[in-house]
Amino acid sequence: MTHKLLEALRRIDVGAEIGPLAKPADAALLEEWQASGVRFVSSAPRLTERYYDAVRELFACIAPAADETPILHEGGIYHGCWLESTGTINAEILGRFLPSVTSATFSAFARYQRDDGLFPYKITPQGPAYNQIQLVSPLARSVWNHFALNQLDTDWLSAMFGAMSRYDGWIARHRDTRGTGAVEAFSTYDTGHDLSSRFWHVPDSPFASDPARYDPDNPLLPFLAPDLTANIACQRDYLGRIADRLGGDGDIWRAKAAASRAALFTHCYDADDDFFYDRDRHDRLVRIQSDVLLRVLACEIGDADQFRRALERYLLNTRKFFAKFPLTSIALDDPRFDPTFGQNSWNGPTNFLTLIRAPHAFEHHGHDVELTWLMQPVLSALFAADRFPQTLNPHNGAAGFTEKYSPSILCLLDYVERLSGILPRPDGTIWLTGLLPKPASHRYELWETAYSRIVDGANFELLNTAEESAFYRNGACLCRFPAGLRLITDRAGNPLAVEGLTSRPVAGIVELAGNAIEIAVAPNERQRLGVGARETIADPGLVLPSYGVGG
Repeated sequence: MTHKLLEALRRIDVGAEIGPLAKPADAALLEEWQASGVRFVSSAPRLTERYYDAVRELFACIAPAADETPILHEGGIYHGCWLESTGTINAEILGRFLPSVTSATFSAFARYQRDDGLFPYKITPQGPAYNQIQLVSPLARSVWNHFALNQLDTDWLSAMFGAMSRYDGWIARHRDTRGTGAVEAFSTYDTGHDLSSRFWHVPDSPFASDPARYDPDNPLLPFLAPDLTANIACQRDYLGRIADRLGGDGDIWRAKAAASRAALFTHCYDADDDFFYDRDRHDRLVRIQSDVLLRVLACEIGDADQFRRALERYLLNTRKFFAKFPLTSIALDDPRFDPTFGQNSWNGPTNFLTLIRAPHAFEHHGHDVELTWLMQPVLSALFAADRFPQTLNPHNGAAGFTEKYSPSILCLLDYVERLSGILPRPDGTIWLTGLLPKPASHRYELWETAYSRIVDGANFELLNTAEESAFYRNGACLCRFPAGLRLITDRAGNPLAVEGLTSRPVAGIVELAGNAIEIAVAPNERQRLGVGARETIADPGLVLPSYGVGG
C-alpha cells in the first residue's frame, strides 16, 4: 500500500499551493518550477504551508533591475542584486530550481562590467553601482557549479570566464597597495559587514566613493582582509578549472591562487588563536572574532585538521558562535557582541547570508552531521516565523530585520532539500537524505516528509518516515534504507553509497534491487553500496559541540 504522504505528494498542485500569481511574469517562473518537478509535503501542515510561502515570495524577488531582464533581487528593503550575495551564493542555490534566472543574474554582472574590469557591487532599478567591491562568496565557484549542475553550453561559460578574469585584474591592480599579495579592505561595505565592530572607526564607503581609494587620513586603513583574500584565492582556483574546461592553461590561475593563500596565512592568520584577522596599516592584527572565520573556510582554505579545530574551538563552541540559533556574526563572548536583531547588523545577530554560505565549508570537509545541527534550529525558526527576515535573534530564534528577503527564502528551500529532499550536485551525483526536520523549542513533534524532483526526465521521489526512507523512480521503489542515512546515487538514480547523517551510528537493512544489505554506518562515514562487502570511502569522524572551557 502506498504511504498516504507519498499519495499527498503526488496529488499536490504547486500552482494551487502558491496561490494567485502577483505579476504576469510569474507564470513563466511557475512553469520553470514545475519543470523541475520539485514538490514538498509534510505530515505537519504548517511546514507544507511555509514551504510554498517561500516559493511564492521567491517569485516576488525576481524582476528586472537595470534593464528588462528579470534577475534575482535581494528582497526586503534591498531593491536590486548584490554581488556578495544575490549575485553569487543566492543565485547558485536558485539554480537548482530556476536555472534560467540564475544564468541571467550572473550574466548581468558581466554585462555591466566597466571597461577597466570592475564589476558593479550591485545592480538596481537605478542602474549599476561601483562605489565599493563588496565580496564574500566567490563568483567563479558559483558560476562553475551552476554550469556543471545544469550542463550549460561553453559559450556562456567562456563569456563569464573572460569577465571574471578582467575583474581579477582590477582587484590585483587596485587592492594591493601595500604589495603583500593580500586583498585590502578600504571600507566596511567592501565586505558587507555593516555595523560590525570589526570596522569600528573605519568609513563605511571608500574615499570619494571611488573603490580604488581609501581615506588617507584614516589612522587604520587599509586592512589586509582575510575574507577578501580568501575569496580571490578561491576565485582563482575555480578560474583554473574553467580554463581547463575551455582548453586553456589552468595552471596559471592555480599558481595565482597559491600565492593568494600564502599571503592569507602570512599576513592574516594567527597560529595561537587559530583564527584569521584583518591586519591594519601599522601591522597589527584586528582581534575581532567574527564570521570572517566561516567565510575563509567556505572558500576552501585549510586542510581537514584545521577545519576540525575550527569546529571544536569556534563554530560549535557555545561561547563563540554556536548559539541556540547559530551562527552568530560576532563571537558570543566578545564584550562588543550585540544581539540586537531589528536592523541590518553584523555585530551579533544570526544572519541568513551566513547560514546559506555555511554548507559549503562543512560539506567540503565531509562534516555533514555537524551541519545538520545548524540547519535544524534555523529551519524550526523559519517554520515558526511569520515572514522571511534577514536576521534571527540567536537566543530565541525570533525573526528580525526586514521581510521577503531572498537569502532566508532560499535558506528554507535549500535546508529542506539538504535535510529531507533530493539534492542534485555539480559532480553528477544526487543526494537523497533521510532526516526529518525537528522543532527547536517546546515539545517533541514528529514531522514526516515527502519530496520530489525531476532529474534528466526521470521523476524521483523520497519518502521520509520516523523509521525509514524510501526512494522511488518513475513510481517504482528502487531502495529502502534506515532513517538517518543519506543515499548517494548517480543521475540515473542508481545507488552508489550511503552516509551516516546522525550523531549515532546507523545500523539496519538497505533493500536494493531485490537484495537485503546489512549495514552499519558511523556519523559522517561514507560506504560504497553494493551487494558485496562494504567499503568505507570517507570517514572524517564527528566533532562534538563544546562549552568554551579552555578556549
